[in-house]
Amino acid sequence: MTITEKAVAISTKPKETWPAVAAEQETVQSLFAGYIMPLAAIGPIASFIGLSLIGVNVFGISYRVPVANGLVNAVVTYILGLVGCYVSAMIASELAPNFGGSKNVVQGLKLVAYASTPVWIASVVQIFPPLAIIVLIAGLYSLYVLYLGVTPTMNVGADKQVVYTLILIVVTVVIFVIIGAVVAALRGAAGVGIGM
Repeated sequence: MTITEKAVAISTKPKETWPAVAAEQETVQSLFAGYIMPLAAIGPIASFIGLSLIGVNVFGISYRVPVANGLVNAVVTYILGLVGCYVSAMIASELAPNFGGSKNVVQGLKLVAYASTPVWIASVVQIFPPLAIIVLIAGLYSLYVLYLGVTPTMNVGADKQVVYTLILIVVTVVIFVIIGAVVAALRGAAGVGIGM
């Protein structure tokens, strides 16, 4: 399957797609280069376009993030997002044996990456910042996609699937809150005025 076919399949029919994705022979490098890096770039690029090139109109006041600041924000957000994806995958791998699953970083990376797909795709709406709520809705759907992927990728039994998924969600949220704080701190130090 191509990257587009995989992204559409995991987003529209995750239950059917997970077993095929879990069985694919991949490496950390092939997942990053062939799937994660291109899709994870959608949000930062869309956000840069929306905030720095198009701008935001709030209560009749138009605002644009300066281009240099927008670029710094996009690059930092992108890099830290990739780091967060890998850290979440490592944690997914480490947690799995505690729930009867298999420790495997590549499978953990598949779980995190493919579950993130709906958010990455939806983040294109950041070109028009008022539609950013769609990314939040896609994020909620991604949690369902994550839940469906736990058993095929990490071999966690159905009886422990919910608890494993909830713990993984909490850990991932903490990771991305920390990343958000780092981005905000760097943005503040660089004088960038608008969010992720």
